[in-house]
This record gives sequence, structure tokens and C-alpha cells, in this order.
Amino acid sequence: MTKDSTDNDEKKNELKALAFITIFLFPILSIIGVGGYGFIIWMLQIIFGPPGHGL
Repeated sequence: MTKDSTDNDEKKNELKALAFITIFLFPILSIIGVGGYGFIIWMLQIIFGPPGHGL
């Protein structure tokens, strides 16, 4: 193989990885993160009660 064809293969692989990360990985991780945070808040409210007016 020539250097040009290996460079083209590497660019294709990098573009595939970038597309996977931006289309699938980041959205899935953000949904998991926000859902996990909401679940933690929900559990804390079940244990300690809803937030009050700390007077």
C-alpha cells in the first residue's frame, strides 16, 4: 500500500469514530447523566422529604 491510501484509510476511520461519538456516545451519556442526577434527587426527596423554606 502507498502512503496516500493508508492516510485515506486513517481519515475514514477517524471520521467514523467522530460520527459515532457525536451521534451516539455523547447523547447516550448525557441522557444517562441527567437521568441519574434526577434519580438521585428523587431518592433524596423520598428519604429526607421535599425541600422546604429553610427559615
